[in-house]
Amino acid sequence: MNAPTTPATVPATVSAPRFALSLSRTLATAARVLLQLRHDPRSIALMLLVPCLMLFLLRYVFDGSPQTFDAIGASLLGIFPLITMFLITSIATLRERTSGTLERLLAMPLGKADLIAGYALAFGLLAVVQSALATGLAVWFLGLDVTGSAWLLLLVALLDALLGTALGLFVSAFAASEFQAVQFMPAVIFPQLLLCGLFTARDNMQPVLEGISNVLPMSYAVDGMNEVLRNTDVTADFLRDVLVVSACALLVLSLGAATLRRRTA
Repeated sequence: MNAPTTPATVPATVSAPRFALSLSRTLATAARVLLQLRHDPRSIALMLLVPCLMLFLLRYVFDGSPQTFDAIGASLLGIFPLITMFLITSIATLRERTSGTLERLLAMPLGKADLIAGYALAFGLLAVVQSALATGLAVWFLGLDVTGSAWLLLLVALLDALLGTALGLFVSAFAASEFQAVQFMPAVIFPQLLLCGLFTARDNMQPVLEGISNVLPMSYAVDGMNEVLRNTDVTADFLRDVLVVSACALLVLSLGAATLRRRTA
């Protein structure tokens, strides 16, 4: 009588965790995104030049009243990069979703965290260039009168651009076409623009609107710019504003990772 045979043990294949962050995969994703953007000069021009053009026009719209430019120029220095990065990132990411590229990438050993971090890194590098150009133009060419350090102004502008990138990555999950992605701007950006304190102090608003403005990230982006505009030293309010904008960007990036799925729209 033959002894019962023991089934052969098949070695288990250990795969990389889908949610583990890998530096090499993140850098590869960022390099791929930058390579694609290199072949899209219109998008690069929109990201890098439009904020500078808007600031240039604003300066000479108030040519007879430079104090007005000083009052709102710093705020818009943070708002313009946020808006342009939101627009470009949402459209570019949606293009990846609808073309099937995102689905193919997720079928590979590439974690969601790698993908989101790669996109954020690629657009973040462009945000650095964008913010540096806009800040340099406003301070050293257009004569924006800033009491604090221009480097702090650059820091807030960069964080605002990164926030716009995070918001763009997030909303791209809910659009089925590039036209719909653009339609999210009135829903996501315009209410923040009206309530951020650019047009009137937030404590002068109707109490309900003031309460809403207190939880919107653009409000803290504008407040951070105004803190640099008025104070020579780093204040506690400035640190609060920077931390809130940074935390919101990280939170939205995490939500963006949660929206990634294999089936594209």
